[in-house]
Amino acid sequence: MIRDNINDLIAFSIVAEERSFTRAAARLNISQSALSHAIKGLEARLGLRLLTRTTRTVAPTLAGEDLLATLTPCFERIETRLLALNENRDQPTGTVRIVAVDYAIETVLWPKLSPMLKKYPAVNVELVMEYEYTDLAQSRCDAGVRYGDQVAEGMIAVRIGPDERMICIGAPDYFAAHGAPSDPAELATHQCVNLRLSNHGALYGWEFEDREGREIRVKVSGQTTFNTINSVLRACLDGHGLACVPERLAQPYLEKGALLTCLDDYCPYFPGFFLYYPSRQRSSSAFEVVLEALRERA
Repeated sequence: MIRDNINDLIAFSIVAEERSFTRAAARLNISQSALSHAIKGLEARLGLRLLTRTTRTVAPTLAGEDLLATLTPCFERIETRLLALNENRDQPTGTVRIVAVDYAIETVLWPKLSPMLKKYPAVNVELVMEYEYTDLAQSRCDAGVRYGDQVAEGMIAVRIGPDERMICIGAPDYFAAHGAPSDPAELATHQCVNLRLSNHGALYGWEFEDREGREIRVKVSGQTTFNTINSVLRACLDGHGLACVPERLAQPYLEKGALLTCLDDYCPYFPGFFLYYPSRQRSSSAFEVVLEALRERA
């Protein structure tokens, strides 16, 4: 019944406010006869007389005043809310949930998202650290981050970082005690810090490339194994063996001499991080500004 009456209730409140069918009809952009018919229909459905009509004015009856006391604050709240929405239509709002490995969060996502969040206070971001291949729908995430060659088919992929490469590193004390390998095959004689992959539980096979571009994959061994890359880096810094980590992760330690590299000629570049999300996803205003902030620019 409310839906059937809402237009007539609006018409009634405007007639009561204007105290004139002529002025109310002009404001509603309808004919005076149509307005009069609408009010009579409303009164008939309610079984109440809402307005008294004279040759000079129109005024609400006691029943009409009682109805207006309920309608007026409700209409005012609706109008205020609509105005607020209109004023904020250019201010993105909402929450965006992204799943990524810790390295991507710390080196790509957060540095780019931090300035954006200060610019758009109504946008919320939740970053979920996960090494496994995550089903976005099941995890209730809007997007995920993977290296470009690992994004599943059917997903929209947007580059958010430069090309990467995995490098072989060690602490100066380790190299002083054990020397540096000159060929990937020599890693079998070295202590290495292993990374266990969460998605299938296997140890990460160190990947290299020879001078002819052929892939070399080496399984290494050592005393320590971790399932996060930051822990691998920490163990390497502490001298527990060689490690294979993203170059950008190790760069600050390389610059100050806390780490050294080896096998550089065998470490190829590969596509960097991409943000991926379902092609069927409807982009929210919050997701649009997050995507724009993360997009990699040449």
